[in-house]
Amino acid sequence: MPAVEHKLNVSEEEVPEHIRLIASQQGECTKTKKQTIEQFRSYILERNECQPHRNDDKYLEKFLRARYWKIENSYRLLCSYYKFREHNKGYYEKVRPLDLRHLGDSDILTVTPYRDQHGHRIIIYRFGLWRPNRVTVDDIFRATIVLQELGSLEPISQIMGGVAIFDLKDLGLEHILHLSPSVAQKMIALLVTSMPIRTSALHIVNQNWVFNAGFKIFKPFLNSAMRERLYIHGSDMSSLHKHIDPEHLPKRYGGLHDDYSYTLWLDMLKEQSTESNVQKDMEQLGFIFDSNAI
Repeated sequence: MPAVEHKLNVSEEEVPEHIRLIASQQGECTKTKKQTIEQFRSYILERNECQPHRNDDKYLEKFLRARYWKIENSYRLLCSYYKFREHNKGYYEKVRPLDLRHLGDSDILTVTPYRDQHGHRIIIYRFGLWRPNRVTVDDIFRATIVLQELGSLEPISQIMGGVAIFDLKDLGLEHILHLSPSVAQKMIALLVTSMPIRTSALHIVNQNWVFNAGFKIFKPFLNSAMRERLYIHGSDMSSLHKHIDPEHLPKRYGGLHDDYSYTLWLDMLKEQSTESNVQKDMEQLGFIFDSNAI
C-alpha cells in the first residue's frame, strides 16, 4: 500500500462530486443553504434553550448536515451537544490534546487516515489492550472527543459520518468492571446522540463471553435506529467485509493497511494547525495547545 497521509480535509473544495450529490439527496441545496442556515440561527435564538459559543454559518452547517438539514432535529442535536459539554466540562476545559499520547502508545483507539468505500473514516477501539491502572476511562473519553471534534471539521465527514469498530479481543472482567451505566451512556452520547457527526454503523469484532455482560450495560442506551446499524461479526472477517471493503481496513481485519497510531493525528495537529484554523477551532472549545498556558 502507498504511504497514507494524516491530514484533515477541512476545505469544501475537497468534497468530491459524488459526495456533493449525496449531500443534495440529504437535503442540502446550494441555492437555499444560506437561507436555511439563517432560519436555523433564528430558531436557536427564539428557543433560547442553549447558547452555542459560535453561530456563524460554517459552525451551524455541521449540525444541519448531521441531521439532514431538518431544523428541529438539528436544534435538538445542538442542545444535546451543549448539554453534554456542560455535564462533562473536564473533557474539554484545559485539556491538552498533545498530552494524550499515551493512548496512542497503548493502541487503545485510533481513527484511520483513509476512508472506506463510502467516504467514512473509521474509529477503532481495541479494548483488550486497555490497562485501566495506566489509562483512565476519562482519558479514553477525552481522546475520543478530540477525534470526534476534529472529524466534525471535515465537510466530507459532516456529510457522510463515520463508522466504528469495537475490537473486543482479550476483553476481560477487569475491563467490564469499569464499564458502568454512566460510562455506557457517555460512550453512546459521543457516538450516537450528542456530537455533530453521525456514526453510520457500529461493528463488533472478536467478542468473547465477557461481551454478553458488557453489552447488557450498553444496550438500553441504543435507540432503535442505532440497533439496526449495530453489526456483530465475531471472528468472521468476511462478515465485516460485507460492510467495509478489505481495501479500506487494517491487515488485522483481513485488509491491506498497516495499523496507524493515534499519536500520528497528534503530530498532524501540531503541523496542520499552523496552516489552517484547526487549532483555533479547537481552542474555542476549551482545548489548550500553548505549552505556556496554565
